Amino acid sequence: MTPRTPSDQAVARHGWLQALGTVLAGLLTMGVVAALGLWAAGAADLPDGAFPRVVTATVVAAVGGTLKLSGNAGSLADTKAGLTAIPLSVTLSGALATAAGFLRPLRHRAVASATELVGWAARIAVLWLLGLIGLALGARQKFSISLGSGTLGDIGDLLGASPEVGFETDVPQTVLYGLLWLSGVLVLALLVSPGAPLPARLLRFHTAVRPAAYAVVALLLAYVALGVVLALVTAATRGNATQTFALILLGMPNLVWLALTLGLGATWNGRVDGPFGLPVPHLLDEVLRTPDISTLNLHTLAAHDGRVWWLLVLDAVLLLATAFLMAARSPSHVRAWQHAVHFAIALALAVLMICLVGRVSAHYGLSLLGIGDVGGGLSGDLFLKPEVWSAVGLAALWGLVTGFLGALLAKPVHRRGVVEIPAQPGHRT
Repeated sequence: MTPRTPSDQAVARHGWLQALGTVLAGLLTMGVVAALGLWAAGAADLPDGAFPRVVTATVVAAVGGTLKLSGNAGSLADTKAGLTAIPLSVTLSGALATAAGFLRPLRHRAVASATELVGWAARIAVLWLLGLIGLALGARQKFSISLGSGTLGDIGDLLGASPEVGFETDVPQTVLYGLLWLSGVLVLALLVSPGAPLPARLLRFHTAVRPAAYAVVALLLAYVALGVVLALVTAATRGNATQTFALILLGMPNLVWLALTLGLGATWNGRVDGPFGLPVPHLLDEVLRTPDISTLNLHTLAAHDGRVWWLLVLDAVLLLATAFLMAARSPSHVRAWQHAVHFAIALALAVLMICLVGRVSAHYGLSLLGIGDVGGGLSGDLFLKPEVWSAVGLAALWGLVTGFLGALLAKPVHRRGVVEIPAQPGHRT
């Protein structure tokens, strides 16, 4: 029987309290970031005291929850609305806080049993489930939409058409996707953290998984940090500070990870129509705001501004640095071609994740007596979707090339030897 260490006993004795702290840290971090971002975006002025519920809905969306939009405009009118978007700044902040709370009781250890890790994660999941249900039930609100004081407003008053649009949470889907989000965060935390303990049987995968996972997460965070710096410089030199802070606190990863995929050669398709807009530089909005579906890649952007080719250079430099980091953190016996394969897989998975969580879709329409878009500007449509498999394939190709070159550059660097698997108690060596 495996003896219990003091850390094991501490986790077992205080597990529920520590799990509660982990869940609260994640939810409160996301709530604060979402509230500050929405406040900077002007959402604090929403009517009927809706700001707290909009913050709650933003947190729900950040963990993959599903929001259903509904509309009502009286018996002679109709509204249709839909929204799919993930505020990745809120998501990222919550993931970092939750991962830190999950790993804290496990630090300073080399090995942990699978039973202990599952039990620790299960405590967090139970409390997380309760928090999700509470958020889902609280994220609902309705807003009235003014038709104005002109002819359209008079017709609306005459016909009793008072448009409303609201949102509520799909509780079952929110619980499902929220638990999947938590599972992904906890698993990724174990994979990325070099000091996190693993079951002894899984240590053999340390060489192939952990250095690559750590390096790719570092790459994604580096893009976010670079984007924040550029945004702050832009705010200081060109003004619009509140809009810039709203972008940083709500959607910075949405923008910079899009730039990462574009630099790899990926293609996104999209369109912006009506009053909607994307929190992106004017160049992207200009390319997307066309009558037909627009293609967004380096070639179409370069037709408007040749400086976008610097995204290709930036990707090449950062990917090579990331591959070097991965190789430098790997045991010395790993060969260059193995580094290339590991990095290609990790980068392809990262780009797949970006493609899945970075897509945006929104539409709103108002019809009166069956006549669509009577608002003359109230209706609109917006979407941005990637060509997923070409993006993943390009990422794998970039990973193979830069992974191999990074391994060659890291050869002179002093690295660790073979990862030793601790002997199990009672096992004779």
